[in-house]
Amino acid sequence: MKRTASLHHIFFLAAACAVTAFFAPPSVQADPSRYPEFAQQSLPADVTPVFISIDELVEGLKAGEKPLIIDVRTEEEYLEAHILGARSAPLGQFNAYLQSIPRDRPLVLY
Repeated sequence: MKRTASLHHIFFLAAACAVTAFFAPPSVQADPSRYPEFAQQSLPADVTPVFISIDELVEGLKAGEKPLIIDVRTEEEYLEAHILGARSAPLGQFNAYLQSIPRDRPLVLY
């Protein structure tokens, strides 16, 4: 599936989908109580999220898409296991990282 990069589109791959698919049994689900400061936040008005599965991400990568993949989990979780090529930008530090995000290609957060 071909996707067009845009300033107003963020491809968001939920941690529950990506991480659970690779590193945890199917019965494990994301626990928003672990990160209460982020659980109730909403996206900026100019951001349109597109939720994709890990299979769609893999399909896109095989088709030559080159999204920027950012792991928003803690540094410890990133060091334990992460998607090859993903950059680490923990949610607690993400606002400082925003200025360095390229705007010319899709962005995948997990």
